[in-house]
Amino acid sequence: MLAAIDLELATALRNEFIRQNMTIELIASESFVPPAILEVQGSILTNKYAEGYPGRRYHGGCQFIDEIESMAIERCKQLFGCEYANVQPHSGVNANLGVFMAILKPGDTILGMDLQQGGHLSHGARVSISGQVYRAVAYGLNPDSELIDYDQVRELAKKHHPKLIIAGASAYSRFIDYKRFREIADEVGAYLMVDMAHVAGLVAAGVHPSPVPYAHFVTTTTTKTMRGARGGVIMALKEFGPRIDRAVFPGIQGGAILQNVAAKALTFKLAMTEEFRNLQRQVAANAKAMASFLQNSGYRIVSGGTDNHLMLVDLRSKGITGKEAEECLDTIGITVNKNMIPFDPAVPDITSGIRIGTTAMTSRGLKETEMKEIAQIIVERLEHRDDPLVAGKLKERVKSICRRFPLYLEREEAQLLPFPAVES
Repeated sequence: MLAAIDLELATALRNEFIRQNMTIELIASESFVPPAILEVQGSILTNKYAEGYPGRRYHGGCQFIDEIESMAIERCKQLFGCEYANVQPHSGVNANLGVFMAILKPGDTILGMDLQQGGHLSHGARVSISGQVYRAVAYGLNPDSELIDYDQVRELAKKHHPKLIIAGASAYSRFIDYKRFREIADEVGAYLMVDMAHVAGLVAAGVHPSPVPYAHFVTTTTTKTMRGARGGVIMALKEFGPRIDRAVFPGIQGGAILQNVAAKALTFKLAMTEEFRNLQRQVAANAKAMASFLQNSGYRIVSGGTDNHLMLVDLRSKGITGKEAEECLDTIGITVNKNMIPFDPAVPDITSGIRIGTTAMTSRGLKETEMKEIAQIIVERLEHRDDPLVAGKLKERVKSICRRFPLYLEREEAQLLPFPAVES
């Protein structure tokens, strides 16, 4: 139908489908959702608008919307063991902003992880609204261990008396001591918010420690390791529920994206299955396997390894920048992102490292053997980056892996397998 209406758009979508099938996806914030998630997010709910909350709507015709949103809330509470959940935030950033608006005033002090050492834009970076509306102070890593410097967190908290301390990261490969964060927050009379967007799927599966018993507020996306709906979620102690509800609507956004709320309900249901738990265990095992191979090949992994789905690779000893590595690997069909390493001497547009994640390819069925093969391809490409013959051979190996583990065989587009390569 789309091709008959808009061939140009249909072609672009088709090409993206081919690209995803014929690319080894190693961006840590990406994954491939089950087909049912695609179905729900493209459902009839796109037609409906509903401001407010179940039983308290500003529009009619919401009886089934109320049922769906209540379903998502209760499943979230069951999955993570939280007292309260708001499933309406359009994104992870909006989930964070919802917490900020619920408990902070402009100019209040927040203490979050330094963006350049693994934090997130919305944790107080100057270029973000979080760093412009609030007085942001940043903690970082111990330069020797490259682990979170909890002594520094405590010293900064005692010095600046933040109203909110933020734990969580976008490029940190180790477990976070949520209990210690809560002890520091209690010592200075601060709230603790944990942004677990990157590790939520691992938390749900019991592969990563849960912040829920320790944090006043927990935010997440339902993408990344959750492998589900687009959007964010706020979990909290029940006493904060009314304030968060008001902060999300009408505070920072209008009506919820209802097809995404429904997809969140499905995301939580799928995350309760043994299949999902096994997948998350494999995600972590694949990350360890890849990190180990790269280390044995002479590539330094920041902090010495990984406890979750990602790793940071320091490329300085190899004489290549993160930007160059990203572009080099892209030419053979491997997608990574350049990323700053702790105390990086390079600028953010260049970087000294790359970030690698294993959720997407694990979702396609790859295990340790294939992840080691991919790591070997990465090493060969980077160390023979000026040899077009090597690049050509490695590109064929990438295609072979992708064809062995195709995406969405049940979809109409997949009937055209094997896919041609998408040329740059």
